Amino acid sequence: MVRFYLRFTGRVQGVGFRFFAAMNAEKCHLSGWVKNMLDGSVTAEVQGTRLQIEQFLELTQTGNRFVRIDHIEKEERPYDEKEKGFHVRY
Repeated sequence: MVRFYLRFTGRVQGVGFRFFAAMNAEKCHLSGWVKNMLDGSVTAEVQGTRLQIEQFLELTQTGNRFVRIDHIEKEERPYDEKEKGFHVRY
């Protein structure tokens, strides 16, 4: 199991991206969180298997008609065994 910090830039605020990401994370059986940032980006931490995270990124990058991801920063973080579920943070 692995955990990644992700930072999404593009048209990712005001278009339902956090809820779209949360739906995809649950579909891929990931735990973690997603949050809007003041600079217009969206950050997230997701954990699961590498395959699950790659599936999540593929689904999320495909987007919907409102979301446009220009760039994703990805950084590995320590796995959190206590974390359960996926949450939208405010």
